[in-house]
Amino acid sequence: MLLATDRRRELGAFLRARREAISPVQAGLLPASRDRRRTPGLRREEVAQICGISTTWYTWTEQGRDIALSAEALARLADALRMTAAERAYLFELTKRRDPAPAAAPADASAVPPALLALLQVTAAPAYLLDRLWHVRGWNQAAGDLFAPWFASGESSLLRFVFLNPTARDFICDWEDRARRLLAEFRADIVHDPEDAAVASMVRDLLRESADFTRFWNSHAVLGRDGGMRRFNHPAGGVVGYEQMTLVPAAHPHHKLVVLLPA
Repeated sequence: MLLATDRRRELGAFLRARREAISPVQAGLLPASRDRRRTPGLRREEVAQICGISTTWYTWTEQGRDIALSAEALARLADALRMTAAERAYLFELTKRRDPAPAAAPADASAVPPALLALLQVTAAPAYLLDRLWHVRGWNQAAGDLFAPWFASGESSLLRFVFLNPTARDFICDWEDRARRLLAEFRADIVHDPEDAAVASMVRDLLRESADFTRFWNSHAVLGRDGGMRRFNHPAGGVVGYEQMTLVPAAHPHHKLVVLLPA
């Protein structure tokens, strides 16, 4: 991929700064007893050697030359330069490439950061927390009252409640439009980790169990989770409307905090 001039310059400066911050000892090229260099960091040819790329290619990248960059070569650079998760994400965002080895979802899907649960209590508006599979992991009292038909069903999965529980069709106003949009938002969300086995398993189950899910899924619609008006036919309060906002915590990107503000 060829980048605009300003991006090429920023990429070159970023790689140079990372190269100069890594010592030969950290890179495994020299034992500490032999590290006698006057200037810190790795040489360009050493980075190229570690990555298995040509010194010319790496030098031109640092110089901001107009060259093509593959995702695989960028991944090797990120590994060689010992980039943190944030630095690696910045590298791939800067180059407009998809990381072939993105940060994995948490191994323990049952682990919910306590700070996120505490955050639910900060607002008096209905608020609940979703994990990467869109299972509800916590809610405040206002959400408990509003979403009683969902939470009382015993089904933690938002998608399974919407598509498999008959109650959802009465509770969610304009059910077909909302269900179609919800699934389009979910498709956009899971593209960040297409190899997630748990997501694939859930989708297979829903394809088998719900004709509506299959119909909407096969339309391949994609939407951002942008929020907007949500209307519910509450069994006790009748039709109520809220403005929905979805927040993704920077430190916990596999979770979503959904807040519904009175319209």
